[in-house]
Parts: sequence; structure tokens; C-alpha cells
Amino acid sequence: MTRQLIINADDYGMCRAANTGITSLLRAGAISSATVMTPCPWAPDAIATASRHGWDVGVHLTLTSEWSGYRWSPLTGGASLRDAAGYFPHESRTVEEQADPEEIRAEITAQIDRAVELGLDPSHADNHMGSLYGLVTGRDFLDEVLAVCAEYGLPFRLPRTLDGMGLPPELEPFAEAAAARADAAGVVILDRLWTLPFHKREGETYESFRTDMIALLRALKPGVTEIYVHPFEDTDELRHIMPEYEKRAMELRVFTDPEVRQVLADEEIALIGWRDLRDVQRSR
Repeated sequence: MTRQLIINADDYGMCRAANTGITSLLRAGAISSATVMTPCPWAPDAIATASRHGWDVGVHLTLTSEWSGYRWSPLTGGASLRDAAGYFPHESRTVEEQADPEEIRAEITAQIDRAVELGLDPSHADNHMGSLYGLVTGRDFLDEVLAVCAEYGLPFRLPRTLDGMGLPPELEPFAEAAAARADAAGVVILDRLWTLPFHKREGETYESFRTDMIALLRALKPGVTEIYVHPFEDTDELRHIMPEYEKRAMELRVFTDPEVRQVLADEEIALIGWRDLRDVQRSR
């Protein structure tokens, strides 16, 4: 069984720095796909660019708005999805604790519809900050998202196993149960979902980050694995939005790095896109 890899860039459309960074990697063929945040102001620009080039782009289902000075709001009127100021809440915990399942379903449907109306042919769906998975309180919205993905014929970011994610092994039954729910809904999912820490660790440099990414690639196992990143251009805009701009710039650089490209070739890792999984789902 071959080792198949999807490299996905999250948060397309969040801001201009996200668009310029992710677009450069899609244009270079350095990543497989991206997912766009349709409630965010730069989503129309991202979708117009992706549609013009026919790139593999899905919808990054968004129920949180985490930054303090740069916020976005639901596309629907669901009161349970808003904080006191009318924005999505900052944290996934709040979503899990207060969101109404029917309002979740209406919102994620609206986000996919918005993408389609703007000209996107979505390849898949995934979830910003994991707010649909129930990872904090155990209250998830998988039934809602899987039903919507089945309706639109879209695969969804969900791993069959937590192997390699660095999570406690006692959580493995959660992954197995979630995978069974996806199978029952007819939604195609991943074998594994991997990434590296989003935050810059003490003493971390681009070179150490590249070393960690190479180790991750060499450790890939047979089946379909997705590695997701947030590759943004380091700009004044980005520095005003978030403190993690240095790590975002590292993620932008790593998949065009000749050493990383050589490892992908040497390891005979097959790069695929989410459209490949969508084709499987729609052929059943």
C-alpha cells in the first residue's frame, strides 16, 4: 500500500497575507489543496483566484473567531453562534457549550453555499479550530457536518486513527467511533491527520522546523495522510492580527524548500488532492 499525502493550507481567505502566501504555494504546486474561510473578508479574492486556476480548494467550516482585533461573524442569524458583540466566539469550548445543532447545520450549509455562489467547486470540507469535533467538552456536531457533507458529496477532514498525532492512546476509541459515523453517512475521510505545533516553540528556528517536517514526512505510513499548515506571508497586516506571524512564515517556506522537496521524492510519497477523495465518494 502506497503512502499518499495531502498537504492542505488552512485559512485561505482569512486576510490578504493568507491569500498571497497560500496562492503562491498553489501556483507552485508545492501543496495539494487549501480550504477557504467564507465568513472572512478576503474569501471572495481567494475563491476568484482559485476558481480561475482550477485549484483544489475546499471549505474551512468556521465557528470561531480567535483574534482580539480582527473578527468575523456568522453568515446566518443563529444567536447561539455569536458572542455579545455579534462575532463568532473566541474558543471552541464556547461553541461546544452553547451552539444549537440546527443553527450549526444552517451555518455550515450557508458557508458552503457562499463558496459555491462565489464560483468555487469545493473539493472537501474541514473545520477551523476543531470546533465541531467535541474535543474540549465531548459535545460534538459530527452528525450535522457529516449530513451536510453527504448532501453536497464532500469528503471531510476526520482521521480513522489518532496514531502519530501525539494524543493519549485512550482517545483512540473516539476516532474509531467517529470514523464509523462517517462510514454510515457515506462520507470519505482520512487514514491519518498530522501537523506540527502552530506556535513557535522556545528556541525554534526555521532550520529546526524544517528538520521536524522532514522527520514527519519520513514517518508517514501507508494510506492517506493529510498534513495541514497555515502558510501566510509575513506582512505588517499579519503582524497586527496575530503573534504567530514568524511560524506562519516558516510554514510558507518549508514546502518549497529544496531539501523538503527532495525528501518527498526520495521517500516516494505520492501527493494527491482532496478531489481524488471526492471522486471516490461520488462514485459510490
